Formats: sequence, C-alpha cells, structure tokens
Amino acid sequence: MNVKPGLTSFLKVMILLAGMAILALCIFFVPPMAHFASSLYPNFYPMNYLIFIVMYGSAVPFYIALYQAFNLLRYIEANTAFSELSVKALKYIKWCAIIISGLHLLASPLFHFITNKMDPPFGIVGLLIIFVSLVIAIFAAVLQRLLQEVTNIKLENDLTV
Repeated sequence: MNVKPGLTSFLKVMILLAGMAILALCIFFVPPMAHFASSLYPNFYPMNYLIFIVMYGSAVPFYIALYQAFNLLRYIEANTAFSELSVKALKYIKWCAIIISGLHLLASPLFHFITNKMDPPFGIVGLLIIFVSLVIAIFAAVLQRLLQEVTNIKLENDLTV
C-alpha cells in the first residue's frame, strides 16, 4: 500500500501547527489565567500553582502524543504501518489522552470556581477538553486493537510463506 507523501506531509504540518498553537497558549494564556484566578480568590494563594500544574502537566502528554502521531505518519510513509511500532504509538497516544482527560477532570472543580465569576461563564471549555480527550483515547484504543489484529494476521502469513 503506497501512500502519497503529500498526504502525510500535510498531516505532519498540521501536527506541527497544533504543537505551536499549544505552545503559544502555554506561554501567553496560562500565566494571565493563573494571575486572573488568583485575583478572584486572593485568600487561596495556591490557585496559581494548581493552574500551572494542570495546564503544563497536560501539555506534556499532549506533546508526547503529538510526537507519537508524527512517528505513526513516518511509519505509514515507510510502508511499515502494520507493525508493532504503530501499535505501540497508538498505545502511547491512548494513554496520553487518558492522562489529559484525567487531569482536567480532577481540575474541573477548580475551573468551576473560576468560571463562575466570569461573564460569560466558560465552564464548557473544560468539559470540551475532557470530552475530546476521551474521544481521542477511545479512537486510539479501537485503532490499536484493530492494528494489533492486522499485525498478528500479517505475522502469521509471513511465517507460513
């Protein structure tokens, strides 16, 4: 199965753009958000640190998942998509999405307090992150299982020939 390099190159560019967008959010959005949250609740001084931990803590698995998606595209280009490496990459993507969803789920009460004092309330954004991460985790799990079965069948066929 030959895949045109242009298709995977486009996806690689989209992965790089997503990485740069999240980096920009981490640099330009998270510190003002932490400062805003600490100004809403001045008596609760660890608010800054909790926001930094959740946001930067979820950025780490996000970048690991992006790296694994990039590797998956490289495997597709090299015609080694049906291999244990691809299954392993999907496994990492699945676990990274679960970690991101878990972090934001644990932080949802914190974000609830912050968004209640905002006009308009942006509480749906936190739920959206949790939902999208879970969808990605489920999709990666389904693809991982399917790819594992295909890889096993391919291995059996290679052994019989």
